[in-house]
Amino acid sequence: MTSKTSFEINDGVAVLRLDDGKANAVGYDTLEAIDTALETAEQDAGALVIAGREGRFSAGFDLSVIGEGPAAAQALVAAGARTAARIYGAQVPVVAACTGHALAFGAIMLLSSDVRIGADIEAKIGLTEVSIGMPLPIFAVELARDRLSPRHFTAATSLATVYSPRGAAEAGYLDDVVAAGELHDAATQRAGELASYVRRPAFSLTRRTARQATIDNILSTLDEDLKNFGVLD
Repeated sequence: MTSKTSFEINDGVAVLRLDDGKANAVGYDTLEAIDTALETAEQDAGALVIAGREGRFSAGFDLSVIGEGPAAAQALVAAGARTAARIYGAQVPVVAACTGHALAFGAIMLLSSDVRIGADIEAKIGLTEVSIGMPLPIFAVELARDRLSPRHFTAATSLATVYSPRGAAEAGYLDDVVAAGELHDAATQRAGELASYVRRPAFSLTRRTARQATIDNILSTLDEDLKNFGVLD
């Protein structure tokens, strides 16, 4: 793990905490930590919790990398898409403990996770790309199409609507909202329950049936879709 993350396994539940002391911007080091946590959890645990820092789940991709130019932006977003697909297709259940703001790739991590529990605080959750002049990539649209309520799909994607935690639960970014002080226990308890009764072979086969077509579409269209990312007027 990096200095921005920590990882532990207790009672069959793996917990990855993201904490860069700021907005939890996602760069290559964070993506690598998530990928490593998934691999370890699949080998040594029954479920994985991905948690943010107090008040911040993730504000999205590291803008210092995005600002290096179109090629750098395309490379980081492509790496993020592969990690999102990895979460979405994980061979153990993934529980997101949304500690606060979850914007852009932060929201995508919620869409990729199986169970999403949010802190009942003043926070913003949503796909903000269109509002800052960036089209949503195919991978983000497909994850949103799968996980969001159809009533909110257009508002959340084309209209870049940002939700409060309770609004995000109605839209489909979250499954439940609890008091901030209860979030860690709620997430780890839910992960423990899943680890206790979800049978790995059946889970893996059902996961493949339910999600592999979407994952294949995301990965097969990724390079072409991102070819002009970051170069729009």
